[in-house]
Amino acid sequence: MWLLVLLPLFTVAQDSIRVNLKNPNATVYTHLYFLQSDSYQPKKAAKTIFGLSEDDAVKKAIKLKQVLDGKGLFVDISKIPINPNHKDSIGYSSYHRYVLFPQRMPQIYVEKIDGSWYYSSETVAKIEGLYKEVFPWYIQKLQSLIPASGHKKFLSIELWQFLGALILLLLGFLLFITAKRVAFYFLKRIQHQITRNTNLEVDKVLKKLAHPISLLLVVAFVDKIFPSLQFGLDINTWIFLILNIAKTVFWIYVFLKLVQVVMRIYAEFTERTHSRLDDQLVPILHSFLTGIVMVVGLFRLLVLLGVDTTTMLAGATVGGLAFALASQDTVKNLIGTIMIFLDKPFHIEDWIEAGEVVGTVEKVGFRSTRVRAADTSVYQIPNSKLSEIVINNKGLRLFRRYNTNLGLRYDTPPELIEAFVKGVRELIIAHPETRSDSYNVEFTGFGDSALLVMVNVYFKSLAWGIEQSSKHRLHIAIVKLAKELGVDFAFPSTTVTIEQFPDRKSLEPKYNIDKDRIDLVIHKVITDFNEEK
Repeated sequence: MWLLVLLPLFTVAQDSIRVNLKNPNATVYTHLYFLQSDSYQPKKAAKTIFGLSEDDAVKKAIKLKQVLDGKGLFVDISKIPINPNHKDSIGYSSYHRYVLFPQRMPQIYVEKIDGSWYYSSETVAKIEGLYKEVFPWYIQKLQSLIPASGHKKFLSIELWQFLGALILLLLGFLLFITAKRVAFYFLKRIQHQITRNTNLEVDKVLKKLAHPISLLLVVAFVDKIFPSLQFGLDINTWIFLILNIAKTVFWIYVFLKLVQVVMRIYAEFTERTHSRLDDQLVPILHSFLTGIVMVVGLFRLLVLLGVDTTTMLAGATVGGLAFALASQDTVKNLIGTIMIFLDKPFHIEDWIEAGEVVGTVEKVGFRSTRVRAADTSVYQIPNSKLSEIVINNKGLRLFRRYNTNLGLRYDTPPELIEAFVKGVRELIIAHPETRSDSYNVEFTGFGDSALLVMVNVYFKSLAWGIEQSSKHRLHIAIVKLAKELGVDFAFPSTTVTIEQFPDRKSLEPKYNIDKDRIDLVIHKVITDFNEEK
């Protein structure tokens, strides 16, 4: 009698020891433990399902375990919290819940209900859908067609599973060949719609980009079909880990090639713009975007390998703060670089005056800007300083103004002065690098030792080197004109005039002021100037 009375109590005590729903760790452990082959008691595992009849709860618990095994989701019990009041913060509210796989399957989680932990009602409602997704409808039919010999095992794997894996690999290879051509076709169409031209270099990059895209489709195909082969948890865990790593690597490769394509298209765009600073921005942006892709991809790989990236991010934040404090100048220069590219106070090859530095901008880097002076010396100006000082950018002028005075001898006849001024004007009009609609050549005054002819001209090119070359050509033409006309340039001198000196002739030069000769000389000089290369 006592045995009959105490037996139910003993069973309840066994249940209370083995079935534990006090915290997330105990609930998940209870569910998985009682569905193992050596401790298979599905009714006890079903106690983790809340609000269903025992039969329905058993079916749900078994299917949930099959979903986890089919997707290769190995549950590490040691990482599940044992706190009965554990909370996960979501948005602005916090709930008593724990998500088993936040990245790969956030639909499966346990929550606290009436003081105990169960699989959530949302999880229970989605079990059927997850099961059909992992094990499609055709699996049962295919399994019914497998003969008894197909269930024989080799190395603990059934023969039909070997055959299914080979067929899956063959289908994946055919999908890869087809998808690669289709992906390249669509990428080519998209590129043509954006740039409206054909570039062989871009085509090469697009072919390389189509390769990982097709591999991503193959990985997605294998990821979808492989659970249907119903391998064990150990094999599925490794296979899906390899697939996820391959998927991440392929995505990294896709984004790296995408950055390369975008930068190539952007480089073509910058070549059509006036600003040379945009050309300098291309390699900087390429390095920056490549770094972002590599860092994000690395963190994704670390998550797949089970590394706690939260701790790494916290350490990186503290280390980054210490590094930033120790290198304030570098941070200031980086901010200065950003401001230069945003404000664009100058372009590459502009002639600028920045404080005591005067020269041509050659390169804008992350930290400093390189300026080459007229004597070919190189100045490295920190971008933080360059973004703060006053910059006189002569490269942004619409034209380069050149003003000088030509001094003629005081004894030059008025006719030759007029002819010389006329000839210089026609030289300016004929010069290909000067503005023919805006110039001044006038006899403006009397100097200490010369008659002053002002030459005010505007050169079209903004490059300093071209300006000097244009000046050279104009100067040579003016000298030739003066020589042909017989006009002499004055220089500081003192002349002593003796009105009467026996047997001495005057030292004053003889000028030929014949009008026909003057017109012929001007025409000849202008013709020779136009024929020069």
